[in-house]
Amino acid sequence: MLQQTDNKLNDLIEALAEIEHEQWMHWSRAVAAKVPEATRSAWQYSWVDYHELTDGIKEVDRVWARKVIAVLRQHSLIK
Repeated sequence: MLQQTDNKLNDLIEALAEIEHEQWMHWSRAVAAKVPEATRSAWQYSWVDYHELTDGIKEVDRVWARKVIAVLRQHSLIK
């Protein structure tokens, strides 16, 4: 049962991380013309589907996903 709960939590983290990445891509593309060329060039490497990212880059999105989960737990919306 614990394994199943861990798997569901990991699936939720991945789903939220993917949404976070989509949100970041939307935002970063919207402001790209206003940032230095070096920043824009660095961002462009991450303007890909979440599943194409390296695990290290995915982990950045997972950090934000875990923050969302913490808020949901704080409000007793999930266990």
